[in-house]
Amino acid sequence: MLQYYDPAQAAEIDLGTPPVASETEVQLTIDGVAVTVPAGTSVMRAAALTGHRIPKLCASDNLEAFGSCRLCLVAIEGRRGYPAACTTPVEDGMKVQTQTQELARLRRNVMELYISDHPLDCLTCSANGNCELQDMAGAVGLREVRYGYDGDNHLDAQPDTSNPYFSFDPGKCIVCSRCVRACEEVQGTFALTIQGRGFDSTVAASQDDPFVDSECVSCGACVQACPTATLMENSVIEMGQPDRSVVTTCAYCGVGCSFRAEMKGNELVRMVPHKDGHANHGHSCVKGRFAFGYATHPDRITTPMIRDSIHEPWRRVEWDEAIGFAARRLRDIQSRHGRDSIGGITSSRCTNEETYLVQKLVRTAFGNNNTDTCARVCHSPTGYGLKMTLGESAGTQTFDSVMHADVILVIGANPTDAHPVFASQLRRRLRQGARLIVADPRSIDLLRTVHADEGLHLPLRPGTNVALINALAHVVVTEGLEDQDFISRRCEPDTYAAWRTFITDPRHAPEATEAVTGVPAEQVREAARLFGKARNAAIYYGLGVSEHSQGSTMVMGIANLAMATGNLGREGVGVNPLRGQNNVQGSCDMGSFPHELPGYQHVAVDELRKPFEQAWGVTIGREAGLRIPNMLDAAVDGSFKGLYVQGEDIAQSDPNTRHVEQALESLECLIVQDLFLNETAKFAHVLLPGSSFLEKDGTFTNAERRINRVRQVIPPLAGKADWEVTQDLSNALGYPMNYSHPSEIMDEIARLTPTFRSVSFEKIDRLGSIQWPCNEAFPEGTPIMHVAEFPIGLGRFMQTEYVPTDEKSNSRYPLLLTTGRILSQYNVGAQTRRTRNSFWHQEDVLDIHPQDAEDRGIADGDWTGITSRAGNTVLRARISTRVQPGVVYTTFHHPVSGANVITTDNSDWATNCPEYKVTAVQVEKVHQPSNWQKRHQADDREQRGYLTGATPARES
Repeated sequence: MLQYYDPAQAAEIDLGTPPVASETEVQLTIDGVAVTVPAGTSVMRAAALTGHRIPKLCASDNLEAFGSCRLCLVAIEGRRGYPAACTTPVEDGMKVQTQTQELARLRRNVMELYISDHPLDCLTCSANGNCELQDMAGAVGLREVRYGYDGDNHLDAQPDTSNPYFSFDPGKCIVCSRCVRACEEVQGTFALTIQGRGFDSTVAASQDDPFVDSECVSCGACVQACPTATLMENSVIEMGQPDRSVVTTCAYCGVGCSFRAEMKGNELVRMVPHKDGHANHGHSCVKGRFAFGYATHPDRITTPMIRDSIHEPWRRVEWDEAIGFAARRLRDIQSRHGRDSIGGITSSRCTNEETYLVQKLVRTAFGNNNTDTCARVCHSPTGYGLKMTLGESAGTQTFDSVMHADVILVIGANPTDAHPVFASQLRRRLRQGARLIVADPRSIDLLRTVHADEGLHLPLRPGTNVALINALAHVVVTEGLEDQDFISRRCEPDTYAAWRTFITDPRHAPEATEAVTGVPAEQVREAARLFGKARNAAIYYGLGVSEHSQGSTMVMGIANLAMATGNLGREGVGVNPLRGQNNVQGSCDMGSFPHELPGYQHVAVDELRKPFEQAWGVTIGREAGLRIPNMLDAAVDGSFKGLYVQGEDIAQSDPNTRHVEQALESLECLIVQDLFLNETAKFAHVLLPGSSFLEKDGTFTNAERRINRVRQVIPPLAGKADWEVTQDLSNALGYPMNYSHPSEIMDEIARLTPTFRSVSFEKIDRLGSIQWPCNEAFPEGTPIMHVAEFPIGLGRFMQTEYVPTDEKSNSRYPLLLTTGRILSQYNVGAQTRRTRNSFWHQEDVLDIHPQDAEDRGIADGDWTGITSRAGNTVLRARISTRVQPGVVYTTFHHPVSGANVITTDNSDWATNCPEYKVTAVQVEKVHQPSNWQKRHQADDREQRGYLTGATPARES
């Protein structure tokens, strides 16, 4: 196997204090060694850079200097006393000594005090071998404790084991405050505090609550910061300290956090956020940090299985038989129903290389363009809208760019739940003084950022995004807040002139749109002025923008506003889609859509198509293939008969569930490749084991276009990574694929995709990550897009007429349902439901405003029937003022909830992205599950029976 990664790089050194950005350099000597560092650097960090490790306990290079432990005292020539190295900045000509007899005596005295209030159970302690207190005792040469252990101490304090993932043992706490500071500075939750004074000081969660009942969000920052076993992962307590690590990338949301997978043999002990992770800088959330147990869950499918009918038990077979069975079925279908009667769906959870192979399989071995991806149902409007206006189908910034923003507009996104690591960074900027505008039907947690100015909330009605963005732009233009210099230099004059005439029409004024959006005109004007006058204003948006009938129009409206105010092409600004899944961006980049080859190259353009035809040795059709909704409709109609689905659960995630189920049941051959028997796999004829992110090599591309390496941590449980399965199927179908490692697939991607031309595993390993475009013009990538020009030359303003959705409330369906995610769960929940995260979210519930609940006689916890034009389901009610009257809200993480039974098949006019965010419903109190839920439960029992009763293959 090719190996470019040096495992030694996985070791991380703590330099004590954060780096300082300064153009001025200072020279000093430390223990006689000359060192040059940026002005403002601490003596501790400067010493660490020379290899001198000054003892420390309260200091860490991801936290601001605190100066409480007094272990890091140093001697500085010409100064009285012994200052703390962590809080002392370097000066030109400074001469520092880090070790003298007096310093050694003082440090031992300090350590004696710590050890006098610490249990001496090192041999049985879970931190043994990885304990900073233990290390520092050795470093300062402590050999005795003169004070004894019988005084007033904390040794009898009882551990708190309430959190599912870590324990808190206050008897081992040295009150260094690192956990408290990590919760404040890194995570921004402020869930921990120091209670008491002096020797009575203790760490407490919230109001001295158990951790699980406090405001703690289980991000793990406190656990990572703790220098002792006070805060310790349960997995380490149970399994012992790991002995090696592999750096890889999280497989949850689109932030793309880097982690050290810390191992013992082939067992994963814990995931620790990688300090050099360019997207997360050593931070994490509860999912990436702790919710990895699904990868080895007993529910994992580890043996290929086949069956002739979905109403038969599965037969366990070897890989060759399963692949041969699938290939024969597909070829038979094409011989009877035509070349276009089959297709494939790629996954936003798989690697770029695996996604690339699936779309290549469809265009070569299948011989058509019937390939699509789950990005169809989330961010396809982003691709269309940004391509039309800015010329590239991706976000414009790095996540770090937000630290330069003065005003931050968040539209239709809930970062603290869906993108929590980025949300922590955003909140840090808010605490520094940036202003926040939130456009959302719900009141999200971001509006309650501690120690930040109260954000401006625009609580618009679901489905009225375009009217709101037009009103904001109207104020910017009519009040002279445009950036005329940017517009004249960077934008098409004709489209700008036409758009300006369009947007200044009085019908777009906030006073005119107030009746539509429900947002008071003065609030809209306040937000527009705040945004338009800002030096740097940035826009971040999520599925609350794209999952509408006017999703593409709204994305273009966002781009219009950014261009009109000149907020593109530098740090602190930009148009930033927050991608939901780990590789949504990558699945789009890799050519998963039926009309585009990798790199967003249209199949109808001869000069773009021919290089692929030459490289692949086939003729590729000029006509776009079927989108997912078209495949489903054609399956119901009888013209589409075979489907290969890799890592996607359309039976749970796509709208109008009953229609999806009807389509899947109509297929003659459904091949599902996944980790578990998901909702889609229950309709399958071939079930191929998938591989988790821990079992494969490759790359993911996050929401900031950052290509991160995924590295194999454990061997594939079923013996094959996903790319190998696709390759085997292609070979069985008669189209040869002969890759020996995913790096070879990336090399092919780079040859055929202009924006990836200079990408390679070797370069990613060397640089840590790369943001595309990465080519001859940008050999080390492009952190900020559109700095000098747009890919289309000049930016293109588009007219964005507001067209009300067909999904309207009325007397029969008076409420509007919108959907979203919750922190502890992820997407359809197939992964997180198989972890201890279910402790926090055991079922999907319906949030309903107290007024609407009272009108219907609904109390908190009652079962409610939710009926739409598409169907009905039953959920438990949760009375909440986070939703406005007339709006109800739910999540979709549990299959039995049937959230998508009631969503309609209304979709975006340009991309067919479903309108999940607007469904007219009626809600009433009920006492039993819906008919669909009853049938689902029965079908689930039947299909799981077929799985558990799977028989060995019949002998031929």
